[in-house]
Amino acid sequence: LIYFLQTTTIAGQLPTTTTSNLYRRQRHTEEIYQLVKSYHHHQSIMGGGHHHANPAAKPIADQDKQALADAKVPLAFRDTCGHLLIPLNKCRRETWWNPNKCGHYRHTYEECLYNSYLQRCEAKVQEKEVLKAMAAAEE
Repeated sequence: LIYFLQTTTIAGQLPTTTTSNLYRRQRHTEEIYQLVKSYHHHQSIMGGGHHHANPAAKPIADQDKQALADAKVPLAFRDTCGHLLIPLNKCRRETWWNPNKCGHYRHTYEECLYNSYLQRCEAKVQEKEVLKAMAAAEE
């Protein structure tokens, strides 16, 4: 949201950002990560959330590209959760895209996307820590 509010658009050109906008966006991303982390920590202490980990919703980096191609999964969706789109889309086609059907497949796919997002956040934080350690070692 901050990115879009602080971005200016010139007619027919891509949005341009300033260094301060990128810094604010980076700080905002770190704040979101800390909120998510504290939320999960709070739930583990208080026993809340009642979220049961679904092992099927685990993002997988090494996808079976041929299976995705055979299932006609669009290229844009062949990410770490693409393997879950094969049964979801099959169920959708069999039920004529009935919104009351395929709920388990859809939930598993969306949970996988969320887990993938959390992994990317954690990787970014670890990358920043390594860069800080390298900068401190050079000084």
